[in-house]
Amino acid sequence: MRGEDGLLRCPWALSAPEYVRYHDEEWGRPVTSAAGLYERLTLEAFQSGLSWLTILRKREAFRAAFAGFDPARVAAFGEADVARLMADAGIVRNRLKIEAAVANARAVVALGEEFPALVLAAASPGRPRPQRLADVPASTPASAALARALKARGVRFVGPTTAYALMQAVGLVDDHLVDCHVPTRPVQPARSAGA
Repeated sequence: MRGEDGLLRCPWALSAPEYVRYHDEEWGRPVTSAAGLYERLTLEAFQSGLSWLTILRKREAFRAAFAGFDPARVAAFGEADVARLMADAGIVRNRLKIEAAVANARAVVALGEEFPALVLAAASPGRPRPQRLADVPASTPASAALARALKARGVRFVGPTTAYALMQAVGLVDDHLVDCHVPTRPVQPARSAGA
């Protein structure tokens, strides 16, 4: 669909300025650092059952609440931090999601370099961009495999749909529609978990 600036965008990106910025500047662009991947994983998990716009509007509060998404700092959070987060109206106050974010930080720290390698191994290079929004899946066999691999390593609150949203967010699949103005970006090459 054509935006107010005349550019063609994926239809979901046109309903709010936050969506336009996220779509144009971030969604589908490569993220390879453990901290960047941890942030996206955490936000995707918090989004489950909610509007992505809600998460985007609370993103800076999430960053402040979760120590800039520094996995080592979040891994050190204890019960007092969970209580603090449960009282923070700037974020989504869901105990299971908060506890999962802390547990996931601990898993990311324990995995070290294996974490980014594991996530990046889910890349789907060479897949053509979808023609229509209806062509974009909610999950794929690759996202189901990624979710299983993450869960096996202690990551919580991640299923095939959340894993696929993570893959979209960090550029492992390019789900910008074929006519979208955002240039095609190379999908991260698949690497083995030991790479």
